[in-house]
Amino acid sequence: MSAGMQMASGKSEIFEAVLKFMPDWVQITVIALVVLAVLVSWGVKLKRRIDYRRAVRSGRPVHAAAQYGQRSGADYLGAYAPQQPTAPPQPAPVQQSGADFLGAYAPQNRQGNGSV
Repeated sequence: MSAGMQMASGKSEIFEAVLKFMPDWVQITVIALVVLAVLVSWGVKLKRRIDYRRAVRSGRPVHAAAQYGQRSGADYLGAYAPQQPTAPPQPAPVQQSGADFLGAYAPQNRQGNGSV
């Protein structure tokens, strides 16, 4: 055994053993599908990288997950995305108590001598 030759990994040996027992047309199809899967994954990765760089250059806000090559479901909503509020939210009252949240169940203010 030569010292310059590397041994094939176990996965590649299994892959070759399985392909050896298949007809030629199946071997070619399987190898073509593997190559196609690798090329598609490279293409998707490249597209995401280009989209990220375009967003950074144009000054658009970049989603935190998109920085690392991940996207969220909201990125695919398009016209179905929820509308952003146009008016700023109203400030909450400074002093609130539990009775403020009771609504119709709040005790009635009675004016009088205190008898029922």
